[in-house]
Amino acid sequence: MSSSERHHDIIHDRRQREAFWMPFTANRQFKDAPRLLVSAEGVHYTTADGRRILDGQAGLWCVNAGHGRRRIVEAVHRQLEELDFAPTFNMGHPLPFELANRLAEITPGDLNYSFFTNSGSESVDTALKIAIGYHRARGEGSRLRLIGRERGYHGVNFGGSSVGGIVGNRKQFGTLLPGIDHLPHTLNLKANAFTRGQPAEGGAELADGLERLIGLHDASTIAAVIVEPVAGSAGVLLPPKGYLRRLREICDRHGILLIFDEVITGYGRLGTPFAADYFDVLPDIITTAKGLTNGNVPMGAVFVRPHVYEAFMQGPEQLIEFAHGYTYSGHPVACAAALATLDIYAEEGLLTRGTDLGPHLENAVHALKDLPHVIDVRNLGLVAGIEMEPRPGAPGARGFEVHRRCFDNGALVRYTGDIIALSPPLIIEPEQIDALVGIVADAIRATA
Repeated sequence: MSSSERHHDIIHDRRQREAFWMPFTANRQFKDAPRLLVSAEGVHYTTADGRRILDGQAGLWCVNAGHGRRRIVEAVHRQLEELDFAPTFNMGHPLPFELANRLAEITPGDLNYSFFTNSGSESVDTALKIAIGYHRARGEGSRLRLIGRERGYHGVNFGGSSVGGIVGNRKQFGTLLPGIDHLPHTLNLKANAFTRGQPAEGGAELADGLERLIGLHDASTIAAVIVEPVAGSAGVLLPPKGYLRRLREICDRHGILLIFDEVITGYGRLGTPFAADYFDVLPDIITTAKGLTNGNVPMGAVFVRPHVYEAFMQGPEQLIEFAHGYTYSGHPVACAAALATLDIYAEEGLLTRGTDLGPHLENAVHALKDLPHVIDVRNLGLVAGIEMEPRPGAPGARGFEVHRRCFDNGALVRYTGDIIALSPPLIIEPEQIDALVGIVADAIRATA
């Protein structure tokens, strides 16, 4: 049976769609009215009925270099023929070493050591375990507490769900991990609605919430603070000026590790290789995934600074320093995809392209401010959020309707509640940005 024949069954027979339990999806609603993508190239998908859809969310924040990149396809093909799998437990192959060295050339500051995972969720849980293990290795085993932030998203494993601060992702699962607390989020619509770029005020005051938590729990019990420099999944929440630097200062003063979750902001989203570069604040650990392989093969990476890595490299040399890892850590095919992706980023200047295109996206999205029910527009680099007033008694309904109308009219956009997020591939052109935002504008008007 050809792929088109198999697709035909999925498209036209609801029973063929039942076995797949879809993630983060209203399954019953979707399977009655599916939106199916069957191919992609450049900045467009093609649907099952042959329509071209402008990708306004880079797949799922991950296809930074655009779809169908032959260089990555060929690298993956060659690697599968040469070495399909090799373990990295007490064994190895050349590619993860090569990839780690390449990454060290673009990571901020001295974040030169890479631990490879398979996703952003795994990267976060790895980073949290590194933080706890770091303090224990230094003789401070009482530092077990982890601090996240309200409205933060750090994946869906137990650790990431625990430090995350999105209520809908937590309420089904009880208390999750013990010893967790949260900073307040950074969105202040009264003071900063429709701000272009980074909000100017309130950073130090919000960051001082960490001092309050330290006073409550004592620094001797706190291992790490984890934040997204820009909170993506919660609806593009930007940090006020000075906020991240103030967090860094407080963590330094109390011996607490600072973790930046850059699963979304990494690899060029803000117009710099990483958000740590954009904000000029160096954390102790960075978590990444998504854009590392352009979404072509699942892979993540955790970057740590020398003082973190070296804390583990003690004791007898024959002992395992960090009892953690995954079967597919440093998978040869994933490494091949990542190396090809980094080549594309370097040759096409994609890690900094958002600096040039960001103002165009900013002007386009801020032209939406006077549309019905739009209560805020936020942007930085090549990411933007359009927040709408919730429909009375039906929170999230307006966001879903805009998302659905955009798809019907030729664009894929991300929605979180009543917030529309735009994060197009970094190869997008100005006229395509205009087309994307135009489709969003028509959908917002139609919902009114």
